Amino acid sequence: MKAVVVRLDSDGDVLTAGPAVRAVAGRAEVTFLCGPQGRQAADILPGVAEVWQWACPWILADPPDVSTVDITGLVTRLAGFDVALVLTSFHQSPLPMALLLRMAGVRRIAAISTDYPGSLVDHRIRPGIDIDDDQPEPLKALRVAQAAGFTLPLGDNGGLRVRTPPDTGELTGRAPYVVVHPGASVPARAWSPDRCAEAVIALSEAGHRVVVTGAPDEKELTARVAGADALDLGGRTTFPALAGVLAGAEAVVVGNTGPAHLAAAVGTPVVSLFAPVVPASRWAPYGVPVAVLGDQQAACRDTRATQCPLAGHPCLNSITAADVVAAVRRLT
Repeated sequence: MKAVVVRLDSDGDVLTAGPAVRAVAGRAEVTFLCGPQGRQAADILPGVAEVWQWACPWILADPPDVSTVDITGLVTRLAGFDVALVLTSFHQSPLPMALLLRMAGVRRIAAISTDYPGSLVDHRIRPGIDIDDDQPEPLKALRVAQAAGFTLPLGDNGGLRVRTPPDTGELTGRAPYVVVHPGASVPARAWSPDRCAEAVIALSEAGHRVVVTGAPDEKELTARVAGADALDLGGRTTFPALAGVLAGAEAVVVGNTGPAHLAAAVGTPVVSLFAPVVPASRWAPYGVPVAVLGDQQAACRDTRATQCPLAGHPCLNSITAADVVAAVRRLT
């Protein structure tokens, strides 16, 4: 049996699809269809036989134009699959993708859909009726797999996982250490650089060795946050190597962004600096000990804002360095 699992947004979203992928992989060969911002996560998901990348015009924040040639090419490529899972967030519709899959001749399609799907979806899960829409994203994805007849193998606890990461001891030096990851996918979810730097100093003074991580375009940020008190690995890790760094940490201090879910996937406790622009019940790191910090009742709650609408970013900047040190102490 050939199956395609579709998740077209970012790395963190792709990682939450992991339990569903493993359920399908027990009975089918899995191709994972992802967007460009989720490719590096899809490449390290257990159970995936092949990864296809496609820039989706109704999902990406900077979407490409709709192209007849592009759409026709994707439909042609999707021909031959027996079953498809279309995994989406609550604000995304699975129906455009389901239409393309049906045009490709895919015989069985499963998805969570608020809208009436007609003949586009065979296994429809209705939010708030068939499923609690506030439960964690990995459980919702797994529910889609179950609707299509797939279950996790015995012994699989349904947590997030990645393929075994590389040994990064030469990068990080001696253990133990705490990772601080100051970047985020959008500004509304990022703690201020000054507060991150204060937390690094406070963690160091509390006896922790601190490692600061970040993407290549975050080198200036990580240098500022690390200062003279932490090891700066900004721009020095691939995604698999970042998984290795996070796996070796006692705890990870990070906002609601991809590396938070990557930390969960390697089993490391997370101090989650969580802006309530989306619900923590759905998007907090899953399956590991987590300390959620931040005002979850702030005025920005559930707005999905990418830029903080309030002066001073109070939902996150109300968190102090002492709060972070205390949370790390509780988790470790």
